[in-house]
Amino acid sequence: MKNSIIYLFAIVILFSGFKSDAKNPEKPKLVVGIVIDQMRYDYLTRFYSRYGENGFKRLLNNGFSLENAQYNYIPTYTAVGHTSIYTGTTPDNHGIISNNWYDKFLKESIYCVDDNTYTTVGNDSNEGKKSPFRMQSTTITDQLRLAQNMQNKTISVSIKDRSAILPAGHTANGAYWFDGGSRGQFISSSFYMDALPNWVTDFNNSGKAAAYLEQPWETLYDVNTYKNSILDDNVYEGKFKGETNSTFPHNIPALKKDNGNYSIIKAIPAGNSFTADFAKAAIIGENLGKGEFTDFLAVSFSSTDYVGHQFGPTSVEIEDTYLRLDKDLADLLSFLDKEIGKDKYTVFLTADHAAVDVPAYLQSLKIPAHYFSNRKFKEEVLEITQKYFNSTELIENISNYQIFLDKDKIESLGLTKSVVADKLVEEIINLDGVYKAVTAKTLQTARFTDGIMNSLQNGYNQKYSGDVLMIPFPATLTGGKTGTSHGSGYSYDTHIPIIFYGNGIQQGSSKKRHEIIDIAPTIANLLQIEAPNSSTGKIIVEALK
Repeated sequence: MKNSIIYLFAIVILFSGFKSDAKNPEKPKLVVGIVIDQMRYDYLTRFYSRYGENGFKRLLNNGFSLENAQYNYIPTYTAVGHTSIYTGTTPDNHGIISNNWYDKFLKESIYCVDDNTYTTVGNDSNEGKKSPFRMQSTTITDQLRLAQNMQNKTISVSIKDRSAILPAGHTANGAYWFDGGSRGQFISSSFYMDALPNWVTDFNNSGKAAAYLEQPWETLYDVNTYKNSILDDNVYEGKFKGETNSTFPHNIPALKKDNGNYSIIKAIPAGNSFTADFAKAAIIGENLGKGEFTDFLAVSFSSTDYVGHQFGPTSVEIEDTYLRLDKDLADLLSFLDKEIGKDKYTVFLTADHAAVDVPAYLQSLKIPAHYFSNRKFKEEVLEITQKYFNSTELIENISNYQIFLDKDKIESLGLTKSVVADKLVEEIINLDGVYKAVTAKTLQTARFTDGIMNSLQNGYNQKYSGDVLMIPFPATLTGGKTGTSHGSGYSYDTHIPIIFYGNGIQQGSSKKRHEIIDIAPTIANLLQIEAPNSSTGKIIVEALK
C-alpha cells in the first residue's frame, strides 16, 4: 500500500511538471528583430525559386508567415514604419508622423531623430547628434529592459540613423549607424554612451567598408537568368553619377568618388552584407544571448531601400539585391545557431514599407499612374486663398500631402481655421492629382473604421499633423520618372512580409489580415512582459506555441 501511494504521488508530480513546462516554456536568450527597408511581400514569392534553402526559405518553411500583413496608416515612410513595428501602435499615438515634417510650434521643418542636446560618439561630425526623444511611446525593447530590471542588453544596428535609433527605444545600451562620406564608420550618440566600445572601434578599423568597395557590382548569376525582372537596359531606372547607362556591371571602385565615397555602400547589396557583419560583431562584442536574461538585437537592412529608390521593383538590380540578401540571412541564421544555439533565439522579420512600380513603367503598359507636382500644387492653393480670402499668406507649409495653416494671419483677417480648411477641401479636390481631401477637424470628430481613410486617420496626430490632409491617386509619385518611392496607404506600399521564427514559434502560415502593429504585442506575449505603453495591436495567437 505504501509503495502504491508513493508511485501515485510520483505520477502526479511527473504530470504536474509536464504541465508546468508547457505553460512556462524556456524563454529565448536573444530576440532578433530584422527589418528590411522597402521590402514588398511579393519579393518572397517572386524570387522564391531562386532563393537558397537556408535564408528566406528556412524562415518560411520552419517559422510562421503572415501572408496578408498590412500597414494600417499613412504615411508609409521609414521612420514611421520602424516606430510602429516596435511600439505596436500608429502615428496618432507614437508621434513619429514622417521622416521629416513641419513642426508648427518651432515653425520649421524637422528631422525625426535630430537632437542637438547630444553629441556624436565615434568622430567629430554632426551625424551623431540624435536621439529618440520625439517618439512618445515605449518600444518592445524598452519593455524588455523594464521587465528585467535593466539587467539585459538591447543593441540596435543599421546603416540609417533613424532605423537604428527608433527600434532601440529610449533605454538601449547602444544604437549604431553608418557615417559614410570620407569616414566610413559606425557611430553613435552621447544619448547612449560616452565612448564607442572597443569592439566597435575594432570593427571600424578592420577595413571591411573599404574592402566591400574594391569590387564591381556584378550579378550573382548570369544576367540572362534574371527572368523575374524586366530588361536590364531600360529607361525606368536611375543611374549612379558617372554612369552613361544603368546596366550591369556597376563599376563601384570607379564610381565611389563621385557618389559619396563610402556612402555608395548604402546603395549596393554590399551594404546589407556590411550590416550583417556589424550585427555579428555586436553579438560577440556584447555577449548577447549568453547571460541569465533575454537580450534584444534590432537589425535593419537599408540598402534594399536605396537600390529600390534608384532602380525600381522590376529591375535586375532589385532581384540581385534580394538574392544576395538571402545569402546574408542564411549566414546570419547559421551564426545564431552557433553562437546562441538552435531553439534558444527568436527572430521576427518584416519591412518598414513596400514600394510602387515605377509609374512611368506602368504608364507604358496603359495602367493608370501619375506624377504629382508639389510646386504646381502650392501655386494652385495660393490661388484658392487669394480668390476666396484675398490673401496668399494663410499657408505656413505644405508637405507630406498636408497643409498647415497660419492661425495668427487667419485670425487677423477675422477668419477661423475651420472656415479656411473647409474651403480648401472643397476646392483642392477639383485639382489634378488630388483624389481625396479632408480637414483635421473631420478626422478628430468622425471615425473611419476601414479602408484608406482609416489609414489616414491612424496616421493623423492631433498635436503634430496639419490642418488639411490629402490622398493622391493610386500609383502617384513626386519627382523624376526613374526609380520608385513609397508613402501611400495603397496595397503596393502596405503589403509586407511578417515572419516569426525560432523559440516559442509555431510552424505554419496565416492568410488572415494582420497589421504591422501586431508584432510588438505578440513578442511581448511570447516573452510574458508588458506590451509597449501605447500599443494598440493584437496578439497573433496562431503564431505562438
